[in-house]
Amino acid sequence: MKRILLLVTVLCLLSVPVFADFSDFYYNLNESLSRFADPNTGLTAFPTLLIPLGGKLEGMGTAYTAVAWDSGYLEANPSASSSLEITELSFYHHSWIADSNLEGVVYTIRYDDLGIGVGGKFLYVPFTEYNEWGERENRGYISETVATLNVSYNFFSDFNFYGLGVGANLKTAYRNIPTAFYPDQSVLTAMVDVGVLTRFNFLKFFISRSKNFSVGGVVKNIGIPALGDPLPTMATLGIAYSPVRPITWAFDFNLPFSFFPQDAPAENWYVATGFNFAVTNFLSIQTGFQWKGENPKVSIGSSVDLEKVSFVLNYNLDLSGRIDPLDKFSVQAKLNLGDRGRLAAQNRIDGLYLNGLAAYAEGDLEEAIDFWKKVLEIDPSYTPARANIETAQKALELQSEMEERLRIGD
Repeated sequence: MKRILLLVTVLCLLSVPVFADFSDFYYNLNESLSRFADPNTGLTAFPTLLIPLGGKLEGMGTAYTAVAWDSGYLEANPSASSSLEITELSFYHHSWIADSNLEGVVYTIRYDDLGIGVGGKFLYVPFTEYNEWGERENRGYISETVATLNVSYNFFSDFNFYGLGVGANLKTAYRNIPTAFYPDQSVLTAMVDVGVLTRFNFLKFFISRSKNFSVGGVVKNIGIPALGDPLPTMATLGIAYSPVRPITWAFDFNLPFSFFPQDAPAENWYVATGFNFAVTNFLSIQTGFQWKGENPKVSIGSSVDLEKVSFVLNYNLDLSGRIDPLDKFSVQAKLNLGDRGRLAAQNRIDGLYLNGLAAYAEGDLEEAIDFWKKVLEIDPSYTPARANIETAQKALELQSEMEERLRIGD
């Protein structure tokens, strides 16, 4: 059944762009949107930094700063690795424009409140050089490679408060242009991202331990210019909200800025919004919209989560892609490498806590206290157990006082 649903989803995503002819529509839309053109587009180096690898990040229109549910956090918000539920190894392929492609891999692991991740992305574009007589002189690839090291920590977390995640990415980027094409244009540079994230309950209409409202912020690509061209530095503020369990809505406000406004002014601000619809416990649909200058983008994707592996397929529709041959699609394969025992520990905590409640209801206060102390041994931040211990101890003290008064009265 899961395979059938996956096949149907793939066909639905691909059938419309393959069999329809949008050439006239594209032309008219491009003409009408030309007034929104940004004169500062293309003044920064390393466009690879702005191309999403794929996954739910891309499916939700890049409105992922406050969502950051999986390895897509590496490009959206570096603070989220300290709160991911599982260890992940993800592989990405993104067919970007025509015969240019983007490949990527991300690995992320969490140790309690500490998150660590590593990843890389590789953009390659085939290029052929012809002389003035139309004869081929050189052929090869122009490429850009970005490697990322991530670390984050979730501060102040306890049973009632998600905590405040703070994280950073250290990135190196290398552009390779063969000397035969253009000499002295290959360059290596470095940059950092910094981000914060917190979650809480707000206007929540379902019962769940997870928080339903998130706020995140990030500043990306603060670094060294490449051969005089600045990096695409940008600040982003995002929110995400789940009014009911199956639906999550997200919104990002993006503000590019420049440390060299005289030489390379920043692009205009732009926005992105997206939705995630959980159809079943293993199938979800994503859709998103990004408004950026004269080239708005619509995204649609589907995620299938099996026991140990997940797949995400996306298609993007904007004014820079082509229908024949088909491009602007991405595929992610994610391996679930376990949660390092966190779920088992949580189940044990819940069992001990409930045993304590049962013992308390039966009047065995000392046994209830013993159960709740075992809870705190596993998770010292489990505040309901601590509060119940204090209540039970006060009840024991009152019992002792009453027994002492009765003894004296006799």
